Amino acid sequence: MNNPTNYVRLGVLALLWGSSFLLIKLALGALSPTQIALTRIVLGAAVLLALCALRGMRPSRDRKLWRHVAVAALFGSALPWVLFGLGEQTVDSGLTGVLNATTPLWTVLFGLFAGREAMPPTRLGGLLLGFLGVLLIFAPWQGGSLLSWGVLACLSAAVSYGIGYVYIGRNLTGNHGLPPLALAAMQMVAATGYALLALPLDGLQPVRWEPLALLAVAALGIFGTGLAFAINYRIIGDEGATTASTVAYLMPIVSVLLGWLLLGEELGLRVLLGMAIVLLGVALTRRSPIPKPVAAPALEDEMSNQLRTEATRITRTDELPPIEPPGAWTRIRLALMRGSQLYADLATNHPLK
Repeated sequence: MNNPTNYVRLGVLALLWGSSFLLIKLALGALSPTQIALTRIVLGAAVLLALCALRGMRPSRDRKLWRHVAVAALFGSALPWVLFGLGEQTVDSGLTGVLNATTPLWTVLFGLFAGREAMPPTRLGGLLLGFLGVLLIFAPWQGGSLLSWGVLACLSAAVSYGIGYVYIGRNLTGNHGLPPLALAAMQMVAATGYALLALPLDGLQPVRWEPLALLAVAALGIFGTGLAFAINYRIIGDEGATTASTVAYLMPIVSVLLGWLLLGEELGLRVLLGMAIVLLGVALTRRSPIPKPVAAPALEDEMSNQLRTEATRITRTDELPPIEPPGAWTRIRLALMRGSQLYADLATNHPLK
């Protein structure tokens, strides 16, 4: 990394976001899913607005921008956070973190036809390898829990994240003139409105007095939603979105380990192997492509002469060589590479975890 301190920031960010599923599980002891979502959004918005005030940033008054922010807030914050709360009523926190890590796959699916530059094959391989590691941790072939409503709620939250990433990339990236932190604060303000609208679903019941649960939701809002945004933006500014997006593969490791250590959730050999594969995928996504060697002057002259000769031949004959259409596998590979690059570019423009 350009700044070695960002290794520490990346670890802290993985801990904050990876532990969010444990905190949701604990918070369910006192609050309903919609109450948890509303509390973390309000606290996160308060932290972000305070940071914006300290830095002299102000939200935009552009109505068109606010409409885009409202859509991003729905799919990137309010809806998935309510769904994760609903899902964790029956799903382990570690498994929830693993399901959340399918977000890159959904982002690829929804961004296949987005016109983005293809990512290097090494990073594409790392992205796919990381997902295979997550799949090994989940091991859907070992039981029927995949069809439970709780798991489907968590998967729906990951799908919502994927929609949010693609929408943000098309409508909120690079054309609004606002610092990312101000835009994040606007998103939290808009998400607050959605959470208030959802409150009648199950949020009108009395809050139970459970100190540990209340502390958990406070930590989830202040640290996991507010301060984590600021840390993430610092990593993006120093290292770029591709490096920052590797946190998405560290999060399930943190969630599984915390669930095992603090809640007694299962951690077997298969899970350990899956986490090792995830780490290998993270390492591959960090690798930069090897630059092509510069041709020697004599070789460059020879190549230029050959090109001039070929151009003269084509001009004289007025014939162009036939262009073969790409095969089906080539088109699929290009689509996956474009979608993967889309995720690497967008996954951390707005930290939606």
